[in-house]
Amino acid sequence: MTMVYDALILPFIEFAFMQRALAGAIMLSLSACPVGVFLTLRRMSLTGDAMAHAILPGAAAGFLFYGLEIVPMTIGGLIVGILVALGAGAVARLTVQKEDASMAAFYLISLSLGVLMVSLRGSSVDLMHVLFGTVLALNNDALILIALVSLLTLGMLGIFWRALVAECMDPLFLRSVSRLGSPVHFIFLGLVVTNLVAGFQALGTLLAVGLMILPAAAARFWTQQVAVMCFLAIAIGLVSSVGGLLLSYHVSLPSGPSIMLSAGVFYLVSVVASPRGLLLSRLPRAVHRAA
Repeated sequence: MTMVYDALILPFIEFAFMQRALAGAIMLSLSACPVGVFLTLRRMSLTGDAMAHAILPGAAAGFLFYGLEIVPMTIGGLIVGILVALGAGAVARLTVQKEDASMAAFYLISLSLGVLMVSLRGSSVDLMHVLFGTVLALNNDALILIALVSLLTLGMLGIFWRALVAECMDPLFLRSVSRLGSPVHFIFLGLVVTNLVAGFQALGTLLAVGLMILPAAAARFWTQQVAVMCFLAIAIGLVSSVGGLLLSYHVSLPSGPSIMLSAGVFYLVSVVASPRGLLLSRLPRAVHRAA
């Protein structure tokens, strides 16, 4: 019993940096995982990944002028993220190019530009910090930002829940019966950007989307009900965060990738062993053929 306590609980009691990392990961799971569910239902997972990279130039601009200060990097990331989302949407609507191609183009330009901007002033350590985050080094300002984003996200999801679900299932029907169709789409994109900006403080621009997508993708194998899917994604995100932090602490591994790998284990188990996974979904067919 003592060994279990020392391994699972003591690190979060003894060290303040582990407590802050756990608090940040919990709040990110509460807000980012439900947003990830709607991303996967809309088949926009890769769009979320592109948006995560697109905020890099804004964060890099804040870093160039103010260093690793949370407020300038956050404001820069928000501004650039919104501009990229609007720019990619405008290209898709006004030209022959599809939205996925325009988003990919903006993503590649943004990622390259952001890396160059960080490299102009910072070292390789600063670049790694921006790209991969430092969840074990979260300060009070970062936790306040993550808390505000979590509260905003949960509040907006509660207000626009029905419209968000309806747009996932049949966006044309929603636009025909309600004026909320287009506004809800942009509100949702705003939630994606704000959660990515909050997430890059802990996980970096390359991994921020992971906590949004992996738990949601895993949860989708277990249920078809959106509300249950959101709660399950949050649970997977919470367990993955705790497991990743403990793995990082005990084995001296980078914290962000450890959290993502923990979530990846849940995803792979869901792919194989869930009711809608590879094994159980094929079992009735095999039994039927044998009969």
